[in-house]
Amino acid sequence: MNYISTRSTGAAAQMGGFQDILLEGLAQDGGLAMPASIPQIDRTTLDAFSKQPYPALAAEIISRFATDIDRAVIDRLAAQAYTVEKFGSAEIAPLTPLGIEQGAPLAILELSNGPTLAFKDMAMQMLGQLFEYVLTQRGEKLNILGATSGDTGSAAEYAMRDKHAVSVFMLSPQGRMSAFQRAQMYSLQEPNIHNLAVAGVFDDCQDMVKAVSADLEFKAKWRIGTVNSINWARIMSQVVYYFKGYLAAVHVYGLKIGDPVSFSVPSGNFGNVFSGFIAKSMGLPIAKLVVATNENDVLDEFFRTGVYRVRGAKETYQTSSPSMDISKASNFERFIFAMTGNDGAATAALWRELAQTGQFKLSGTVSNTSPVSDTWRNVKSSGLVSGKSTHQNRLDTIRDMDARYRRVIDTHTADGVFVGRKYLEPGVPMICLETALPAKFEETILEALGRPAPRPSGLEHLESLPQRVENIGQDVAQLKHIIAERALR
Repeated sequence: MNYISTRSTGAAAQMGGFQDILLEGLAQDGGLAMPASIPQIDRTTLDAFSKQPYPALAAEIISRFATDIDRAVIDRLAAQAYTVEKFGSAEIAPLTPLGIEQGAPLAILELSNGPTLAFKDMAMQMLGQLFEYVLTQRGEKLNILGATSGDTGSAAEYAMRDKHAVSVFMLSPQGRMSAFQRAQMYSLQEPNIHNLAVAGVFDDCQDMVKAVSADLEFKAKWRIGTVNSINWARIMSQVVYYFKGYLAAVHVYGLKIGDPVSFSVPSGNFGNVFSGFIAKSMGLPIAKLVVATNENDVLDEFFRTGVYRVRGAKETYQTSSPSMDISKASNFERFIFAMTGNDGAATAALWRELAQTGQFKLSGTVSNTSPVSDTWRNVKSSGLVSGKSTHQNRLDTIRDMDARYRRVIDTHTADGVFVGRKYLEPGVPMICLETALPAKFEETILEALGRPAPRPSGLEHLESLPQRVENIGQDVAQLKHIIAERALR
């Protein structure tokens, strides 16, 4: 499997094999890595997958994208990543049926039982194994630079804290995460973990990461990599739980392989739902992929109107589902690239328009270079639909789920349930992806239910632990200085 950039064509687009893009991050032209072709899985193979435990299923999917790693190695790494000890159950990602609403089965896919109580663990644990294997084989070290809106940071740091060939520099927006999220990250004391709180919003942090990655000389000198979902390995690893959710729904609801299932996905940086799009592109029978946003509704606006208009810091709202307080969705570029038919020139033209004007519209022409009306038609037939949830919607949904199903859900999952309910179809299961445990967002749970969320054993006093974090400005030069001073060599 070879990988190509979303912003070039021909020989200029080539990025190498999986091991190359695992360590590379952004392409040299600023684009993102995409597989040159999407592996296909037929119904007979899908049926065979239904008999496999999660680690084996993960190896089946990942081996189709990481063809330059021996299959036996991938089997071993997946077995080490997905253990009962880390995820609390051999199911790893159990499906919990809730009830029948408007003739449609409604269910939650539990993705938050890992070390940091968020769905990011599902990919990050595998990413840690892959990094350690490839770096050891090459005798190299890697300095990871990432940005988090709440959960990526802790998931990355917990996955990398015991990896001797890896250090982590994680940017987070000052005061924009929950107290639990901050404590979970900042309480880590390992010398290879460096938390940097930026005076700004998540998009500012993400822009700083991209600016450092765009300095190719600095990036090469200090071996800079990424764990954000701009790293294809994150997307690839998240594809797995869509297959798991589908196969579980087939079993629970007595469906046949090939019957459609829909997924509702709380969406901020677009990586989670894009992984579902890749699963659908591989042949998984997904009816609808619901893009559920909060008040930061850039993605919902796009799917309704065809206009992608990024917001600045002043227009990015601080909400009660903070991990989705994002107005520049990095993985959206991958989706548009796919909608253009893998046309790197057309995608690059759109992103130039975005840089110049702050938006683009999929109609007519863009920058007088590329017709894009076909791209919009492809979007409309992609199976992706969208909706927006507000703070009051979250409160109402949390209360309703508790009263109706005796199930406490977090704020982001509430966004997914609220919007997913708008797209119910009789006889088609709607699987809402759980993105975090409610304990991570205690203030809103208290507001909704009048009682705190249940907290896993051992985390009762997390916020009282000593915290280690350094405040910095939106200063790329300062960030580079910190990396050069503390990077692994």
